Amino acid sequence: MTSAPCMWMRGGTSKGGYFLSDDLPQDAAQRDAFLLAAFGSPDPRQIDGMGGADPLTSKVAVVKKSERPGIDVDYLFLQVFVDQAIVTDAQNCGNILAGVGPFAIERGLVAASGDETSVAIYMENTGQAAVALVQTPANSDGVRVVNYTGSARIDGVPGTHAPVPVEFRDTAGSSCGALLPTGNAFDMIEGVACTLIDNGMPCIVMAAADLGATGYETREELEAEGFAAIRAKIESIRLAAGPLMNLGDVTAKSVPKMFLVSPPAGGGAINTRSFIPHRAHATIGVLAAVTVATAALIEGSPAAKVAVIPEGQRKTLSVEHPTGEMTCVLTMDDDGAVQSAALLRTARKLMDGVIFA
Repeated sequence: MTSAPCMWMRGGTSKGGYFLSDDLPQDAAQRDAFLLAAFGSPDPRQIDGMGGADPLTSKVAVVKKSERPGIDVDYLFLQVFVDQAIVTDAQNCGNILAGVGPFAIERGLVAASGDETSVAIYMENTGQAAVALVQTPANSDGVRVVNYTGSARIDGVPGTHAPVPVEFRDTAGSSCGALLPTGNAFDMIEGVACTLIDNGMPCIVMAAADLGATGYETREELEAEGFAAIRAKIESIRLAAGPLMNLGDVTAKSVPKMFLVSPPAGGGAINTRSFIPHRAHATIGVLAAVTVATAALIEGSPAAKVAVIPEGQRKTLSVEHPTGEMTCVLTMDDDGAVQSAALLRTARKLMDGVIFA
């Protein structure tokens, strides 16, 4: 296979290629070989492909019409490594998810049903569901089309766009089998208190101060030589925690993500610096934000000790990151457990055509 129809989209603070499942090889090895060539991996610049030389711009959504009751489309997320010949489905991506609803309508998998169209999405990576609300006004010919323009703003993306609210359902333990795979608010690993948690994204949450960091470093400072010893410590913790999180040997895996937390600096609930898992993140992933916000609600966790938490069963938590914040709305049940989580994202169609390997 040397080419395939592809729509290039920005979803949240990420971007990548969106494919219909039938347009890609059904054999995983052949599919991955095609994607590596199309993205130009492995190469730090991805100069011979469409990848943007960053994990955030080297992503894939594979979408098909669903046969599951109450679900419109199935979505498989693939992370194409930049400088390694690896394509992995070991994680989900809530940012790329934001483009799945618009893409499904654009490709005719879901019919626009009004000024707003609800798209129920099954996330194959984790076996969980989400619902995206996509604006679909009628054009001058009376045909309903996806609208990408609007006044919604999200940090990490310049300008404003049409809002794409996304509600997540039953995400706890999606990859690790339980919200807290060890059953503990924190575990001591390499002398550092770590919350091992999965509410849609396997994460390890640590107090920045416990690692000798402030938690307010820039992305450049996090990746500089002066931070090398701390990065090595973070990776050592990640490797030790993998089996504890039911993830096995995570040496070559893109999960768990690593988070340093500190008291909020801009009026939010908690401040974060993240590694995904080795490169410092310029923002924060959608499901990672949900997971870190959840960690902040667990009594005795490192996150809870530095977070500012509002009262009430419905909690709006602003998760600060290097380029702004992401607001999570968490609804608690009567037992104090997170029942649902919703976030505001945006998406934009960038290109529609054929990609070549």
